[in-house]
Amino acid sequence: MFQIAPSILAADFCCLGKQLQEASKAGIEMLHIDVMDGMFVPSISFGMPVIASIRKNCSLFFDVHLMVQDPERYISDFVKAGADSVTVHVEACRQIGKTLQMIKEFDRGCGIALNPETPVEQVLPYLKWVDMVLVMSVHPGFGGQTLIPETLEKVAAFKQFRSEKQLDYRIEIDGGVNMQNIRRVVSMGTDITVAGTAVFDGDISENVKKMREVAVNAS
Repeated sequence: MFQIAPSILAADFCCLGKQLQEASKAGIEMLHIDVMDGMFVPSISFGMPVIASIRKNCSLFFDVHLMVQDPERYISDFVKAGADSVTVHVEACRQIGKTLQMIKEFDRGCGIALNPETPVEQVLPYLKWVDMVLVMSVHPGFGGQTLIPETLEKVAAFKQFRSEKQLDYRIEIDGGVNMQNIRRVVSMGTDITVAGTAVFDGDISENVKKMREVAVNAS
């Protein structure tokens, strides 16, 4: 089932609680939370205290995306803060297999992400262990970027690999998705679309409705 996962990087933190309530009323079930450390990516976002604070009054599924160097240092902390799923970058882990296993030991959703320049082949050996593969369709670290069209070929490749190997991971895409390209994004085989500005800029309910209508017609 196709899902839209709003990224709170694009939310207004002065009224974040209200905006999350609006998203939930619009039918959103998953929230994408980008954690950036200023090392693996240039920007710094937020960490465990913010997630724990949101968790107190939010029942949405927390899709926590760690754009963090050596993320195994923080897995347990993010689980305690309220993460329902934890995604780590293949480029950021010294031993990606052990990091994924650590997430699974906490009985949380387990995801693996790859940057636009990283070949699909680098993550194929690990897909049998994960619940989700995250295709970065922009270079991570900043919001508001334009989707890199070539990354959609990775979505198609992961869809084909999943079918050939009879696996059941979901395919997520993150970066630059909007009303102009969501039809193409979904038609390539995306299961979960992360959207920031496209959801939070303006009328959240109307934005979600329009994106969902286009996506359903494309799938």
